Parts: sequence; structure tokens; C-alpha cells
Amino acid sequence: MIREEEAGRYLNSGLLSLGLEPLSAPCLARFWLYFLELEKWNRKMNLVAKATEKDILETHFLDSLTLLPELIDGPLLDVGSGAGFPGLALKIAKPELSVVLLEPRQKRVNFLRHVIRSLHLQDIEVVPDRLTADDQAFISTYGQFPLITSRALAEIDPFLALVAAVSPPAGRVLCMKGPRCEEELAAWRQQSPCSPFVMERGVHFALPFSGAGRSVVIFRKKEEP
Repeated sequence: MIREEEAGRYLNSGLLSLGLEPLSAPCLARFWLYFLELEKWNRKMNLVAKATEKDILETHFLDSLTLLPELIDGPLLDVGSGAGFPGLALKIAKPELSVVLLEPRQKRVNFLRHVIRSLHLQDIEVVPDRLTADDQAFISTYGQFPLITSRALAEIDPFLALVAAVSPPAGRVLCMKGPRCEEELAAWRQQSPCSPFVMERGVHFALPFSGAGRSVVIFRKKEEP
């Protein structure tokens, strides 16, 4: 099994290759505990696809941390958080960020809560629910979120429609995408010409070790007239 020191060097080397700041030693220690719990729980349930340890570190941890330059003041809503990517990973890297992890599958909820307790994280909540369009019950309980993200949950057009009501005017939505990004953007433009969101920009890059292509597309909710 990969050693803690090697995993830390691997993460920081990847971050530097992506032009991002390396993580501190205490932050790396928290990521190591998260990684160990993920590996342990993954042997009993399908949290992430089977892969080598370094592939998991790159595909899930490093990929999530590529959102760090795009973060503004929270709270952050991570829709369909799964095993905690990207929301839990971003919380570990940026402890001052307020985070809500929305995840309907109970086994994953149990995992997320276990990791949060183990790492003694504050100002982060796991909500065992599924968001629906114009979900007024959710809004009345949790409010709106100026920062929303998701990873591998839905294509751009249905995802923006899903989160429109929980995004305030000028709120930002960060969509993490793979090779079909441009295809999804074209579908959004065609199917939702009156979308309440405008695309601010897209960031395209390759993961540092595998070279796998990734995109982060940033949308902003239109201001009310």
C-alpha cells in the first residue's frame, strides 16, 4: 500500500503541476485519513470505481481540488456528493468554507458523516435528501447557496434547471466536466435559450499524471431586473 509520505508528495506534486498551491502538512494528514477511510469502506460498498491508489488520489482528490481557485465565500452546496467529491475534499483543503453535502443514498451518508466526525470538521452538514426543481421545502430549511457544485451527477442543462431555485441572483454554479463538455454546452444553449444562468467562462486542463481531460464551466445566475 502507498505510504502516507508518498501520498502527500503525490498530491502536492499534482497540485504544483496544475499551478495550485501545495497543501500544508496538517491538511495532508487529514486527506490521508480520508483516503484510508475511503479505501476501507470501498471494500464493502461501491463508493468509487476500483482503481490503483494513485489513480484514486488523482481522479478524485486532485480533480476535486482543481475547484479551489474558483471558490468564493460560501456556503457551498455540493449536490449528489457521493463519497465527498468535490465538497468534502474542498472543505478539508479550505476549513473556513461552510459546506452542505447533499446525498440521498444512506450508505454514502453514513460514510460522509463518519469521515466528518473522524476529522473533527466543523461547519459542514450532510443532508440525506435528493434535490428537486423549485424545491421550496429545501430552500425554507437551508436557504439559497451562492456557490453550488456537482461532479458526475447530470448534464449541464438539466443540472442548471435543477439548482436554479437554490441559486440566488449573482450566485455561481461550478460544473465539473469531462470530454463531453462542449456537447453539453451546445445542448444547454439550444434547449434553454431563456436560462436564468449565463456562462462566465470555462477552464480546460489535463490531470497531471494521467493526462485525462477535464473542464470546469462557471455559470452565474442573472441579476433580477
